[in-house]
Formats: sequence, structure tokens, C-alpha cells
Amino acid sequence: MRRRISSIDRRWFARVASARLPGADQVLPPLSAAADHGRLWLGSAAALAAVGGPAARRAARRGAGSLALASLTTNVVAKYAVRRRRPGLDAVPVVRRLSKAPWTSSFPSGHSASAAAFAVGVALEAPRYGAVIAPVAAAVAFSRVYVGVHYPGDVLAGCALGAAAAAVTCYWWPPRPSPARLRRTRVRVPALPEGEGLVVVLNSGSGKGVPGRLPAREHVELLLPKAEIVACEPGDDLREVLDKAVARATGSAGVLGVCGGDGTVNAVARRAADAGLPLAVFPGGTLNHFALDVGVPTFEDTAHAVLRGEAVRVDLARARDGEGADVTGFVNTFSIGLYPELVRRREKLEGRIGKWPAAAWSVVEVLRTATPLRIRLDGHDRVLWLLFAGNGQYVPDGLAPTHRPRMDDGLLDIRTVDAEAPLARTRVALSALGGALRRSRVFRAERVEQLGLSGLEDVATLAYDGETAPAPDSLLLDKRHAALTVYSPAARLDEIAQRARTMTRAANRRPPRRDPA
Repeated sequence: MRRRISSIDRRWFARVASARLPGADQVLPPLSAAADHGRLWLGSAAALAAVGGPAARRAARRGAGSLALASLTTNVVAKYAVRRRRPGLDAVPVVRRLSKAPWTSSFPSGHSASAAAFAVGVALEAPRYGAVIAPVAAAVAFSRVYVGVHYPGDVLAGCALGAAAAAVTCYWWPPRPSPARLRRTRVRVPALPEGEGLVVVLNSGSGKGVPGRLPAREHVELLLPKAEIVACEPGDDLREVLDKAVARATGSAGVLGVCGGDGTVNAVARRAADAGLPLAVFPGGTLNHFALDVGVPTFEDTAHAVLRGEAVRVDLARARDGEGADVTGFVNTFSIGLYPELVRRREKLEGRIGKWPAAAWSVVEVLRTATPLRIRLDGHDRVLWLLFAGNGQYVPDGLAPTHRPRMDDGLLDIRTVDAEAPLARTRVALSALGGALRRSRVFRAERVEQLGLSGLEDVATLAYDGETAPAPDSLLLDKRHAALTVYSPAARLDEIAQRARTMTRAANRRPPRRDPA
């Protein structure tokens, strides 16, 4: 059987070597060389991250992570486990041959593994970007036979290994689900032609709308030219700015908007809910967790929903003190103990190494110097390393949750790491590194409607949505069910087409005429 497969492999190699494909001699050898050491794919990942939207950046990270895993598996394990001589070059025309012939084992093809890993990794996060990458990846894989350095079987094995490496990354780092798997409660809200009647509170410290091209304010004005923008400049009192914006919105179409990070979104969302105003969220921060979960990863998504009047219901979580007064609200997460430091370290690293590796490394670093937290949860004494509460159920369980399938489930997602169990720090660190934290006995995840916290005298601060506040002696965490309506498109938009249209409109936009002095 082995000899028969080898015979077929050689026969197909001979056919490719004798083939004369128009233009291939000018394209395939340089393309094959460009993929050496993953340069082509790392460059593609950098380009996606630099000019693409949120989906492109996630795709770039997963593609790069898949590439690294495939390269490690192929070059460190597979090539030494199965040694195979390279094909002879007698039948390959000189014009096709590489200037430097590889010397490692022919089986499997490392270039093919890298190409397949990157293409599949990108497609797992963003199928449309994957469709763009796939033909290039296929050309690189075919080129390895065409230039005479691999048999077809080597290439097929490399592609299978690369695709498997990309699939394995989903175990530790699940991709965001398709809209069809999200359970959102949709409602109709006012449709605003060109944004007329929309009042947007804009944090002047917001990030760029189109990376490197269009500031956030100009981006909003380009998409919704009749929207009114109320800027919150450094030193301004946010409460006064919000009072002004709410008054303006109530007197017009009754729609409030916000452009900023999760902390700004939190403040505006609470005011919108109190005033009974629907909210349009423009993701102008660094991470934009709330915007991603509500279904508006880009400014174009928000503008599309505003123009069509499409929205979803969203819960608001809150923390109240022992006297029932609101201490704070949160649209994403609340935490005390070590979780704020864990998140800070993870977010600093995840753009370079991916969310799960960053989370695992952060767990090890934080727990190494940690001090346990002694508190009471619903009257039960607990000794914890950390406590996390999410506004709605996050998936997957663990310390690196990625998304919320539903935004109005009425539940708090409570996660704790027990400090009383023997070797608790070591166990949770090993579980995190092995991707088995969900099965660890020192980690607990439960969903509740409310949670009472007391015995917080030694807790100096609490963290919520990237902000901090002094902690009272006791707290009650609960939900305002479906308290907020947020604009969100009913169907996922084509990020590539939307971004291209925006950049075209920005390029064609003429500067305003100035009156002569």
C-alpha cells in the first residue's frame, strides 16, 4: 500500500513538472519564496490588523496563532518523525527552481501547513476575509510542487496539518459566533434619515474611526451628516455634558448616542435608560466589549441600524450599597480582588499572543504574588483569589470569556477562584494553561439574579467597565431587566464592502469652502 501511494505521488509530481501553465513561471516561484518563514502570512496579518475592522483584527490574530502552532508542529515534530527525501529536479525546468534548495525532510510541506493554517484561521473568524486569503494559500501550496521541492502528498499532508492546527485554537480561544447563533430580542425604534434627531455624546479621547485615516467625529459626520455631536473635552464635567445631551435628545427625535470606550458607554447608557431614550453606540474605544456584544463592531453597523430603525433589548446591571443607593452600574463586568489586575495584564498581551495565552500567562503572574480576599457571598464566608460578575452570561466559562449570546437574560454571570483549597494557585494556573479551567474544582461559575456581598472592609476599590470606584462595606448586585434599547442591525453587514464605501466617501469629500478674509 505504501509503495502504491508513493508511486502515485511520484507520477503526479512528474505530471506537474512537465506541465506548462501560462504565466505560472513568473508568478509561482516568487510567491513560493515570499512565503519562506511565514513572511507572506505575517505581512498579511499586519495588513489586516492595520486597515481592517474588528473582524479583520480578530482574523489576523487567529491566523497568526494558527500559523505559529502549525509551524511548530511541522518543523519540530512531523519532519523529524517522517523523514523523506526531496524530489529530484531533473524534470523541473531551471526557470522554476528556487535559488536555494531546502534541505529538511520533504514530508510534510511546511509552507503548505503554514498557508492552510493561516487561511483557515482567518476564515474561522471572518469567512469573507478567508475567501480572499484562500486562493493565495492554495497557490502557495501548489507552488511547492511546481518548483520541485515537494511531492503532492507532502503538500496534502501539510494542508491537513495546518487546517487541524487552526481548528485546535478553537479549544482554548473560541471564535465569535455567527449572528444566527445569537439570541437577541429585537425591537423597532425610530429610523433617522441621515441621523436627523440623533444627539451623540463624543468622548474627545476616543480612538480613530477608520484606523489611521478618519477621526471619530469626522467618521460619525460622514455617515450621519445631520446628527448633532456634543463633545466632552478633557476637564469637562461628564454629568453636565450628559444633562445637555439628554435635554437636546428629548426635545428632538428622542435618540441619544455615544462615541467612546466602555467607561463612557456605561455612563451614557445609564442616563439613556433613566430617560427612556434608545441608544446608538459608536465603538470609539480600544476594546469596545459592549459594542461587539450588542452587534455594532463598527461605526457603519451603528449608522446602518440608525437609518433603518433596528435595535435590541439590553439589561443593565448595578451595584447598590447597604442602604439601597446605587454605587455604580455596569454594562459589561464588575470585579473585586485580583480580576482587575488580571484583565489589565491580559489585555496588554492579547493583541500579540492571543486571548487565551495572554489570559493563562496573566493568571500565573497575578496569582504568584496574590493575597486572598476574605468576603461573604449571600451570607457565606469565602476566601477567594478573585470575583467576577458579568452583565449577562459570558461564554465560554473560564477566565477569558469572549462574548454574550444574549443581552437580556436577566442573569449575573458570577465566577470565583477559591483560595482555601490545597495548592489552589497552582491548580488554577495549571488548569488555565491546559484549557481545563471549566473543570477545575477551585473555579466556580454560576448564574444568579442577584448576589449580596458583605465583609468588604478590607476591599479598597471595585472595578467596573474599565473604571474604578471606592468599595462600601456591603453591596447588592442585581439587574434592571431590559432597561435599555440599543440600535443594532438585524443582519451582519459585509465589513469589507462597508469599509471600502466609507473610505471612498472620505476620499471624495471636499474640504469646506472658506470665505476670503
